Amino acid sequence: MELYVYYLQKLLDFGLLIYCVVIFTIYFTLAILSAIALIHYLRKNRYVDLSPIMTSPLAPSVSILAPAYNEGKTIVENARSLLSLHYVDFEVIIVNDGSKDDTLERMIEEYNMVKVDFAVNYQIECQPIRGVYKSPNPAFSKLTLIDKVNGGKADALNAGINVSSKRLFATIDVDCIIEYDGLLKMVKPFIEEKDKKVIASGGVVRVANSCEIENGRIKTVVLPKNLWARFQVLEYFRAFILGRMAWSKLNGLLLISGAFGLFDREIAVKAGGYNHKTVGEDMELVVRMRRYMHDHNLGKYLVTFIPDPLCWTEVPDSLNILGRQRNRWARGTIDSLRMHKVMFANPKYGRLGLISFPYWFFFEWLAPFTEFFGLIYFTFLAIGGNINFMVFLILFIFVYSLSVMFSMWAIVAEEISFHQYTRKTDILKLILTAMLEPFIFHPLGVYWSLKGNYDYFFKGKKEWGEMTRKGFGKKP
Repeated sequence: MELYVYYLQKLLDFGLLIYCVVIFTIYFTLAILSAIALIHYLRKNRYVDLSPIMTSPLAPSVSILAPAYNEGKTIVENARSLLSLHYVDFEVIIVNDGSKDDTLERMIEEYNMVKVDFAVNYQIECQPIRGVYKSPNPAFSKLTLIDKVNGGKADALNAGINVSSKRLFATIDVDCIIEYDGLLKMVKPFIEEKDKKVIASGGVVRVANSCEIENGRIKTVVLPKNLWARFQVLEYFRAFILGRMAWSKLNGLLLISGAFGLFDREIAVKAGGYNHKTVGEDMELVVRMRRYMHDHNLGKYLVTFIPDPLCWTEVPDSLNILGRQRNRWARGTIDSLRMHKVMFANPKYGRLGLISFPYWFFFEWLAPFTEFFGLIYFTFLAIGGNINFMVFLILFIFVYSLSVMFSMWAIVAEEISFHQYTRKTDILKLILTAMLEPFIFHPLGVYWSLKGNYDYFFKGKKEWGEMTRKGFGKKP
């Protein structure tokens, strides 16, 4: 029996070691690929003049879809920001998803909107549309307001697609502010690529908390004063600059943030639009569009990523709201993996099935379980006196150093590329945040992810959860 326990312990030790080595190797590889892709992008686009796109008849038309549920605090500011984007041919569609606050009333009053006769082509299933509103004021001719029965974010986006009339559609969260040239940069891949069809493009999302915002624009970039928001700044650096940039380089990107993404309308409609049965609609649509391209042998295609800071969002700054968000992210990941499990390790889907999908399964979904199991395993060994604490201390320092190093790498990449945080004190605070994160924020992330899995498998939880906002405004 003792021999059996001994070999089991060695097997578990070896398994956990291999898992850690593999995941850190993957992170190193992604960081290197990201650096290569970022350098190439900066060299190619540093001095590019985007103004020809503004006047080009070849520039693809864009419908901007912004679903809103109880967003009365930010909706007017957001609509103003969207209407002031620099682009030649676009429309803005605000979808009021059965809000219980004054979202609809504020839009109607601010933009002098009236209900119009509109024949909706229900290409994609969605909840009934109660009315379509337009403004007689020519200054707001690009603005459309949809009022519909509540059905969730995915359902609201489907309603927006049904009403939209442009070749591409962009989706944004109404708590976001888009840079004035955001669309110009996002459509570049759709124009430039000749040999491959671009079906979707994503952009970097940055944290707007504590920033000074005026007339729907970021006036002054400031590092968030709230610690939880500051942790998310660092997290977004890693996710977008080191993660999605690298996966885009491999053409293996499975996720475009719902905060700001641009999609080929025809492919999205043929693939079935957004799935309203999942809370991870942003990831699920990208996976399904990619799967559709493979299943119908539609040739070479790309899902691209733009590293420019194009979109600013208000992130949760309370543990309660932040926990709900991460819980939802975990449940959305499970949904996407389960709905498209046929792609797992399937050579029919190329690197998508052989690399991207297994990575998300083993190192995104299973990672919290592995960490939790490792903690329980260590506790039992410590109780039994089977821990060499010197070896443990060395391994702990090694893992901690690697974790901090990846965060530092992301900070350096941000500073040498787009340099949004110009104050030295902000950089010092980010470095301190990176050193604290493994002890404070990361364990909470593991807990929220595990709770999301529990809610999904044992409670059948499907709802989004309330996400209250403080709202944008001019801040001293």
